[in-house]
Amino acid sequence: MKRFIVIAEEGDLIGEKKLIGQYLREECLADWQVVVSGVGAANVIRTLRELPRDAEILNVGYAGSSNFPIGSLVAVSEVRLNHPNCTYPEPAMPLDIVPEEWLRRKPDYCAIDYSGADFVLASDYKDCTFDMELAYMAAFGFKKLYALKIVSDNLSLHDYRQVAAGVE
Repeated sequence: MKRFIVIAEEGDLIGEKKLIGQYLREECLADWQVVVSGVGAANVIRTLRELPRDAEILNVGYAGSSNFPIGSLVAVSEVRLNHPNCTYPEPAMPLDIVPEEWLRRKPDYCAIDYSGADFVLASDYKDCTFDMELAYMAAFGFKKLYALKIVSDNLSLHDYRQVAAGVE
C-alpha cells in the first residue's frame, strides 16, 4: 500500500517539513513518502490527482484557530469547506484519527477543520482549525486520510509567518 505524508510547503523558513520530525515518531515513518502539494486548492488538485485512491494520506501542517492556543496539536476528525458568506448543501467529510502510537505526544484537541480559498482572518467558529488544503484532499476519496494540525496563529497572517518561520 502506498503511504504519503502531504505538506503544503517544504521551505527552509516557512514550511511544514520540520513538523514531521517534531510531532511524528521516526519508527512509524519508514514507509511514508513526503509529497509537497503547495498552498491552496489548485496546487493540491494538481499535485495529488495522480496518487492512487487506495493510498493512505497523512496531512501534517499549520492551521489557524480562533480560540485554540498557538502551538496546540490538533487531530482532525472531520473537514468541511469554509464559505462564511453563503450556505449551500455540502458533505462534511470524516477523517481517520491519527493513531496516538504514531505521535511523539498526545494531541491537545480533536476537532473539525475548515478549508478555505484564502487565509482566515476572522470567524465566529470556535473549537476548530482553518487551513487551505485539507477539504480538497478529502474530496479525492483516498482510502485513509489523517490530518494533524499545529495551531500557528489565532487568525493572524503575521503570527502565522512568525510561527512557521520559527521566530520566538
